[in-house]
Amino acid sequence: MRTTQQLFDLTGKTALVTGGSRGLGLQIAEALGEQGAKIVLSSRKQSDLDEAVAHLKARGIEASAIAADLSQESAVAPLVAEAMKRLGHIGILVNNAGATWGAPAEDHPVEAWDKVMNLNIRSIFMLSQAVGKQSMIPRKYGRIINVASIAGLSGNSPNSMQTIAYNTSKGAVVNFTRTLAGEWGKHGITVNALAPGFFPSKMTKGVLENFGKDNLAQRAPLQRIGDDEDLKGAALLFASDAGKHITGQILAVDGGVSAVH
Repeated sequence: MRTTQQLFDLTGKTALVTGGSRGLGLQIAEALGEQGAKIVLSSRKQSDLDEAVAHLKARGIEASAIAADLSQESAVAPLVAEAMKRLGHIGILVNNAGATWGAPAEDHPVEAWDKVMNLNIRSIFMLSQAVGKQSMIPRKYGRIINVASIAGLSGNSPNSMQTIAYNTSKGAVVNFTRTLAGEWGKHGITVNALAPGFFPSKMTKGVLENFGKDNLAQRAPLQRIGDDEDLKGAALLFASDAGKHITGQILAVDGGVSAVH
């Protein structure tokens, strides 16, 4: 029987992390790399990726990066091919790349709706399909971690955020996670989702400025918003053998907001 430390150990494992150049993606990459996984990051901008790789290497993590715009279907196959070339196989896939858009529902541009949907859910389907087919199903092993949001668990309160496309896309991520878990469990693949609350990031900067960090913190039972450590434990549970009997689950990491709202 393995020890708890051994169950959480990722030595010899490989991971592809999308949206991994900053914020939540980089935090998750840190967690996996610190436990021994070899990391490939992906995001749109090479300069951001270079900074992220340098950051991970400074922490003793083996990492490299591939620039790709996953809102474009044509980017998926080359990304998977190059990641497989570097890693040998992809054992852990973290689908974190995402976008948001704020507008009243009655005026929300269709092109903005498509942009959010294409990146937040369509790209997750395409990338999971490609990685599953080429690496995880043949090897009868895989860990897929989708980054949803508590915005996918409920609507918005009146006079708050106006993010109908974002909420809808994250709700789709929630049920995509459950459905894929049901189909791919027979292949030894677990599929789970993290549903973060408010964390400081480029995506949430406007919301934090408009509504106030302290005001948002007061909505949470723990009276705080997330920090640069708070996703690590949950991500590691889903990525490691410590969570090998967990699949199809959505874990809110939100200071308790979803429990009381």
